[in-house]
Amino acid sequence: MRLGVIDGRAVVVRGDRAADVGWASQGRLSTDPMALLERWQSFRDWAAGLADEAYDIEVAPAALQTPVPRPRQVFALALNYPPHAAEAGFTPPEEPLVFTKFPSCITGPQTTVELPAGKVDWEVELVAVIGVPAHRVPVHRAWETVAGLTIGQDLSERVAQLRGKPAQFSFGKSFPGFGPTGPVLVTPDEFEDPDDLEITGLLNSEIVQHDRTKSMIFPVPELVARLSAVVPLLPGDLVFTGTPAGVGNRMDPPRYLTEDDELVSRIEGIGEIRQRFTAVHL
Repeated sequence: MRLGVIDGRAVVVRGDRAADVGWASQGRLSTDPMALLERWQSFRDWAAGLADEAYDIEVAPAALQTPVPRPRQVFALALNYPPHAAEAGFTPPEEPLVFTKFPSCITGPQTTVELPAGKVDWEVELVAVIGVPAHRVPVHRAWETVAGLTIGQDLSERVAQLRGKPAQFSFGKSFPGFGPTGPVLVTPDEFEDPDDLEITGLLNSEIVQHDRTKSMIFPVPELVARLSAVVPLLPGDLVFTGTPAGVGNRMDPPRYLTEDDELVSRIEGIGEIRQRFTAVHL
């Protein structure tokens, strides 16, 4: 199943058509995707029985909004791909390096982002969405807690991020619009192997990042297990799982985002998100 949001209303997406959850359920189910995540299994059971004629909305990619608009917790991982750790000058970590993006930065899949002063960088990431309350979940049960997967950009202003000792990762990664996600949430059963997906980042049509998610040091099930060992996870929580090699601040010379750049982030089986950039208008 593919969950999307159009005009603030939850829809089930099939190809280029969608079914409005509120209309198709005759008002029995909420149009708010956050409410659906609170009763995820019953919603999935209902969606599995949708008739073909319920898909009566034509989906334009630009109409899709973030599928999880109000997460309560947003976790993110640093250095979770060995080549990215190497380009940053580190050995692969033995424990997950966890920080957070503040939820107010979460936005949709096709957006224009205002560039703050500093050095703004890109990081394409697979994002796991939690679907049930999860605390102390073993690795072998972890996929059962995941509602689905989506695409995210962990946009990062490197000056603010690296200012001070220790560095302030969360602060530099949470400017408005710095957490674009979408275009849809895709349930794990839709993938041949949800642990092995092609992930690609393009800047102005040039590939700058490319890998497969099987390269992660800590894959999704292990991340869920390790996070939930400490923090109770809640329906709708987001887990940004880390970025492959190819970020701008490790290029020679470094390359940062500028006005009129276009950033496209793609993950196999999910789709793509697209960001353009402009100067901050005070």
